[in-house]
Amino acid sequence: MSSAIGSKFKTTVFGESHGPAIGAVIDAPPAGYKIDLDGILVQAARRAPGQDPSATARKEADTPEILSGLLDGVTTGAPLALIIRNSDHRSHNYENIAARPRPSHADYAAGVRYNGHNDIRGGGNFSGRLTAPLTVAGAVARQILKAHGITIGGHVSFIGSTADVPFDPVNVDEELLNSLNTQYFSVVSSEAKAQMQAEISEARKSGDSIGGEVEIAVTGFPTGIGSPTARGIENAVSNAVFCVPAVKGIEFGAGFGFTSMLGSEANDAMYFDGDTVKCKTNNCGGITGGISNGMPLLLRCAIKPTPSIAKEQDTINLKTKSNDKLIIEGRHDPCIVPRALPAIEAAVAIALVDLLWEVKPL
Repeated sequence: MSSAIGSKFKTTVFGESHGPAIGAVIDAPPAGYKIDLDGILVQAARRAPGQDPSATARKEADTPEILSGLLDGVTTGAPLALIIRNSDHRSHNYENIAARPRPSHADYAAGVRYNGHNDIRGGGNFSGRLTAPLTVAGAVARQILKAHGITIGGHVSFIGSTADVPFDPVNVDEELLNSLNTQYFSVVSSEAKAQMQAEISEARKSGDSIGGEVEIAVTGFPTGIGSPTARGIENAVSNAVFCVPAVKGIEFGAGFGFTSMLGSEANDAMYFDGDTVKCKTNNCGGITGGISNGMPLLLRCAIKPTPSIAKEQDTINLKTKSNDKLIIEGRHDPCIVPRALPAIEAAVAIALVDLLWEVKPL
């Protein structure tokens, strides 16, 4: 079971949803970077549960304990280890599913893969709870990127049928990103947010859940980072982003929109702005040949509805070898999208630090 992202900025996440603690080890950050612990707490709070009706009622402080790698708030070059202690878990809620795997959860597939030894409590190692240490590790990565003039931010671009205002793909507003990347349930339009919250509320009242999409932008990322084939930006970022369990799709720039374009429409025409090379459009999302081309990096991620819902569902009974019914008890998010956003931003930050470090000293 591999839980590591990257190579130079290698980040390993560990723990289970209902274990004593979850955590991460960054092996190892470059030395000499001042890390703002309050900034880490801001990111942790954006992902933390129990903040509004769109999230699970489970209450966790999600305050990380830094065990190594920092001295007087500065990275030492040694592995940075952190833990987040679990407190508000109710393992008895999972007694009903021991023989009845939850539809669209990892219960059945993981049971086959690990011969029934996987921890089913809260999803164990497969739980979205593991995105808490991922978000904290990503908060360290984004501060390193910020020291190099690189900014990451995102917003909830869709929930159900409601759309937020998209980023301008050519001229992403850095101030807007800095505003969004400190908010819980980040959106550009307050009107869109109200409509999204209404859709979430309807799903919750009916015992159901709802999915959506997030859009993430990166400004200030230098030209010429990344490699073709296996170490392209798309490859590395996708690998990291799919560590967030709810993610089921990713696209860069125009993404699947390319399928309905002509080449003359799709191509990003280039021009000189003084000594700087720019593109008139940004359909490639700032990446060509797996390498950054100087335009803002743009990606969108599809996030599935939370599979734990209150409605009765069809499943199987592994003990009786028969078809069965299941009602999932406990506290679950009617919509995971707002809390997934900071975790996805964190994954992007980890991947980009790793790629940047391959090309230039940090």
